[in-house]
Amino acid sequence: MAAPTDFEQRLRGAALRVTRPRVAVLSAVHENPHADTDTIIQSVRADLDVSHQAVYDVLRALTTAGLLRRIQPTGSVARYEGRVGDNHHHVVCRSCGAIEDVDCAHGSAPCLTASDDRGYAIDEAEVVYWGLCPACSTTSRTL
Repeated sequence: MAAPTDFEQRLRGAALRVTRPRVAVLSAVHENPHADTDTIIQSVRADLDVSHQAVYDVLRALTTAGLLRRIQPTGSVARYEGRVGDNHHHVVCRSCGAIEDVDCAHGSAPCLTASDDRGYAIDEAEVVYWGLCPACSTTSRTL
């Protein structure tokens, strides 16, 4: 019997049954950070015959279990990433839509301390930086 993969261990750790679609979706998201659903479906279908709905259901289950994070910058479709639990942020290119991870500006998630939390127990903050990626800023300067 083969040793369990890291993805199988993550599924078991989240009290989820290990299935081929779940492992395939986890793998696709980790191979394509910030991928949209269509990209994930295409990646999964390269190795496995699954329906769109099955992939949507797996994405929902994995996000609910905390194994994936769903982000949706303004003007973008939903995207998924495997980097979870560290409260990182994103930088988004206004021109091409590229998305990259950005660590908190001051170390370990200081953004979780709001100036006035209004009584909320804050456990996550979402910060999106907008600008032009290096390729688009070079292109705009040469036009």
